[in-house]
Amino acid sequence: MSTQKLVISPAPHVHGSNDTRRMMGDVLIALLPALVVSVLAYGWQAFIVTAFSVACCVLTEWFVQKFLLKGPATLGNLSAVVTGVLLAFNLPANIPLGLVAIGAVVAIGIGKMTFGGLGKNPFNPALVGRVFLLIAFPVAMTTFPEAAGAVSGATPLAVAKEALKVGTPMSEVMQNFDLGAMSLGMRSGSLGEISAVALLLGFVWLLVRRVIRWHVPVFVLGTMALISGITWAIAPEQYMSPLFHLLNGGAVLGAVFMATDYVTSPMTTKGAIIYAIGIGMITMFVRLWGAYPEGMSFAILIMNAVVPLIDKYVRPKRFGVVKSKK
Repeated sequence: MSTQKLVISPAPHVHGSNDTRRMMGDVLIALLPALVVSVLAYGWQAFIVTAFSVACCVLTEWFVQKFLLKGPATLGNLSAVVTGVLLAFNLPANIPLGLVAIGAVVAIGIGKMTFGGLGKNPFNPALVGRVFLLIAFPVAMTTFPEAAGAVSGATPLAVAKEALKVGTPMSEVMQNFDLGAMSLGMRSGSLGEISAVALLLGFVWLLVRRVIRWHVPVFVLGTMALISGITWAIAPEQYMSPLFHLLNGGAVLGAVFMATDYVTSPMTTKGAIIYAIGIGMITMFVRLWGAYPEGMSFAILIMNAVVPLIDKYVRPKRFGVVKSKK
C-alpha cells in the first residue's frame, strides 16, 4: 500500500506572480531615467562609475556566498545589481574607481551579507557603503564635477549652507539658481540624484507596478516640506524654500528608492508613516542646523535602526482577539 506525505504549512497559501527578481527588475527600470540624465549631465564617466559599482557589488556577493557562507547562489534575484546602482547614484561622477570598489565591498560584504543576505540586513546596504565612504573619504565624496548647464561644481545645498554661515541672504543665493532647470538635472550633485523629474518618473513606474506604496515617499517629502516651509515663513532671508529642499540633494532618491526598501522599513502602514516622518524630520534637522548640507542618508540609517521598535509597538489587531477592559 502506497503512502502519501501530508504537508501542513502556515498561511499564506495564495501566492502572487511577483517575486524578488521581478521587483528588482522593476526598480532597475525605474532608475533608468535618472541614469540617462546623469550621463547627459556628466558624460560617460557616470555610466562607468555605475557599471563598475554594479560589477563590484555582484562580485562581492558571489565571493561571500561561495567561499564564506557556502550557500546557494543568490545573484539571480538582482538585489546586488540594484545595490550597485543605488550606491553609484550616491557617489560623485568623478570619484576614483578604487573608492567605488571599497564602497561596494562595505555595502554588500558588511551591510548585507554579514547579516545573512537579502531579507536579513537591518540597514540599507547602499547607504551603509555611501556613509562609510563619506566618513572615510570626505573630500572625494564632496567634490563634484560641474554638470552640464550648472553654474558651478558646488551642490545647491552646499552653497546654501555656506551662505547661512556667513549671513548671505537667501534671496541673493537664489539668483544663481533656476528651480525649473535644477529639477531637470542642471545642477551638481551625486550622479543619480541631480534630476528630481527623472526620479519621479521612476516613482510613478514603481507605483503602477505596485512595487512600492505611496505612504513612505509622500510622508518623507511632506515632512520635509512642512519643516522647511515653517522655517522659510519665519525667516525667508535665512532659510531656503520647501521646493528648493525637495528638488535638491537626495530627497527624492532617498524617499522613493531607499526608504521604501522592504527589508529595512516597517511592515504596517501606520509604522511606515511614523518611519517616514522620522526620516523627513532628521533630514531637515541636519540640513538646517547640522554640520553636513545633506542628511537623507543619515536619517534613513537611523530610522532603519528604529524599525524593529516600530514593528514591535505598532501592530495590527489580531483577528478574533478582543482587548480586555480594565
